[in-house]
Amino acid sequence: MHLRAPFALLLILITAAEATLASRSSGFFNRVHHSAIKRSAGLARDIRATMRGILVEQSSSDSSNRAVYCVANNNAVNPGSNSGNNTIVPGTVPSSSSSRGGGSSSTSVSNQPSSTVSGSSAPSPSVAPSEWKLVQTYEGDSFFDEWDFWNLPDPTHGIVDYVDQSTAQSNNLISINSAGNAIMRVETTPTVQNNRKSVRIHTKRSYNGAIFIMDSVHMPTGCGTWPAFWSNGPNWPQGGEIDVLEGVNDYTNNQATIHTNPGCTLASTSSSILSISGDLVASTNCAAAETGNAGCGIRADSSNTYGPGFNSNGGGVYAMQWDASGIAVFFFPRNSIPADITAGAPQPSSWGLAQARWPAVSCDPFKFFYDHIAIFDTTLCGDWASGVWNSAGIPGQEQSCAARTGFSTCEAFVRASGSSFNEAYWEVKSFKVYQQNQ
Repeated sequence: MHLRAPFALLLILITAAEATLASRSSGFFNRVHHSAIKRSAGLARDIRATMRGILVEQSSSDSSNRAVYCVANNNAVNPGSNSGNNTIVPGTVPSSSSSRGGGSSSTSVSNQPSSTVSGSSAPSPSVAPSEWKLVQTYEGDSFFDEWDFWNLPDPTHGIVDYVDQSTAQSNNLISINSAGNAIMRVETTPTVQNNRKSVRIHTKRSYNGAIFIMDSVHMPTGCGTWPAFWSNGPNWPQGGEIDVLEGVNDYTNNQATIHTNPGCTLASTSSSILSISGDLVASTNCAAAETGNAGCGIRADSSNTYGPGFNSNGGGVYAMQWDASGIAVFFFPRNSIPADITAGAPQPSSWGLAQARWPAVSCDPFKFFYDHIAIFDTTLCGDWASGVWNSAGIPGQEQSCAARTGFSTCEAFVRASGSSFNEAYWEVKSFKVYQQNQ
């Protein structure tokens, strides 16, 4: 007993010294993002009906009413393509932030508490230590420092002009509010002739295996909107895509989806076998090329997971777990966030049922997914939101947006109705990335 205490103290001192050295490392990363192929997500039956001019009759009592759609621009280059990229792999700690906008300026990680690697955030004494360690935090005044702003045309054909950071700032599309939360808006000018300005951002760093924890107070909602929080690998769909939080119009139930190369499938159609709370929409085949880009979509069973219900409840936390067991998406409403997440010591085995899950047994998570960047965006109309404009019976869109707004097309409504997009904004408290020690 008397010999163990000094030995334990020595180990603690050594560990602290190593952490200090890692935090002061002066290496630099250089990350260049190129054009991306935007995922398509959604629900196929409504879109197929729209494209074929067929009306699909859906019972309002059937909670499994579905409408999924996915689209890809095969001429685009993915933002995850790795030309001198800044990949973070499990067990590694990056030592500096990469430059923005292709420039050479960089920021020391040890001096950036809001968008830095962190090894000093100890969990609460009441929470067990976690094998997942914090490697990156995006929050507070420096939230936008570690993102690249996409300013190319929308690959999903939305009527938006994604703008660079300076344009976004001058047009009041991005800001940090008094609560320290990051705001990302779309333009609300009363009428526009063509497109509305919007924001799409990509992390400068890419990741292989991680837990992404995104805490949001508010997300875009309303007819014509198509917001998403997702991650993407290079050379879509080779590097895979994980849609964590996504939907369109006035939908109330989130849809999480993966898109991959051929060979990745969902192990079962049974929610109980998959150990999920959501329900499969469309195919168990996750290959984009073999499913009309639909992939494997799983719809949440709760109306507080997306849109108006999410916002009225003060939002919550989405966690995406990507490890040797597969990929899973969890959602925790504002009043039910686990203590281990709050303490910075995530314990996914204690989180209960996932909202969505794609087990490794039928989809190798490191063969079909690699070098992922995280993305926030809000497009307007586009292939999915426009495609279901006249559809009804989806949770939250029991009445079609055409009937609700009096506009026969999504595009006409968006161009003429700037004030309708006052709620089309993200308010994000933080986005944190954890990885396993190796």
